[in-house]
Amino acid sequence: MIDIEYLQKIRLVSKPFGQLIVGNLLLLPNYHLFAKVDIRIENLERIPRGENVIFAMNHTDRFNYWPFQYKMLKLKVYPFTTVWVKAKYYKNAFLAKALDLCNLIPVPSLGYLIEEFYRKKFNRKMDRDLYRVVKDIIDGRLEAAGPQERAAVETLQALGDHFADFIRSYYEGVMERVAELSRTALFEKNLNLIIFPEGTRSVKLAEGRTGLAQLALHTEKRIVPVACNNSDEVYTGSLPFARSGRIIYRVGEPLSVYDKLKDYRIDEPFRLFSQESQQRYREQFEGATGIVMASIEGMLDEKYRRGYAAT
Repeated sequence: MIDIEYLQKIRLVSKPFGQLIVGNLLLLPNYHLFAKVDIRIENLERIPRGENVIFAMNHTDRFNYWPFQYKMLKLKVYPFTTVWVKAKYYKNAFLAKALDLCNLIPVPSLGYLIEEFYRKKFNRKMDRDLYRVVKDIIDGRLEAAGPQERAAVETLQALGDHFADFIRSYYEGVMERVAELSRTALFEKNLNLIIFPEGTRSVKLAEGRTGLAQLALHTEKRIVPVACNNSDEVYTGSLPFARSGRIIYRVGEPLSVYDKLKDYRIDEPFRLFSQESQQRYREQFEGATGIVMASIEGMLDEKYRRGYAAT
């Protein structure tokens, strides 16, 4: 389980051994011997040198950041990266170790924590219908009424007194550590950070979540939008083996609180990812997110667009 204790043990490094292994022993022969993968990065000159940035990339498939990392590695002029990844990928202990060696940052969602605490309590997976009702009750969107709602209330009671308050507080503690790791990457370890603002995979660009914008407005690091095209045709399944094809990454103009994001700049300290900050600065977070998503969409091929417009 990715909890506070697990996150506290993560140690990011400036030159991750795992990425070198994956790049040279898996991706190099895959891209050049067993298949022919043509990786192109258009507008490469837009990626700043001499500073660490946050890459905002659409997420079409499980591995669409790998060719980008590989190309950046082979160019040898940019820092290594770390990536926000879903905590659910760490359920297998061997895979979790490999992901740690690759310098990644697991990001647990509130839903992930609810399901994991349920699994620990009852030693079984949480039913999806029950999960949805429990999540709604915790989020304050539903009052106990019908049979499913009563089952959810009973589940919450079995998990312990005040579980709803506990899990919200615990989630904020987890995200504090995610914030700390992200700042360490950007300010101490000379790492660029890749974030998928959609939060999940989608061939067509999905709605952006505000975590990336919160981090950028907090750190004042520049966001570099990256539109990934055709990776889903190269990585077609759940296994990390690419078929032949061409992947095109288009790099957008960097976005900063000193230029295109200046209307959303926050001139006072705020606690990253906290419920209080999300309520107080919702307009700024959503406004900045809209600009990022519109930039990505403008560089996507037609099949990946969703008609996203900045507000």
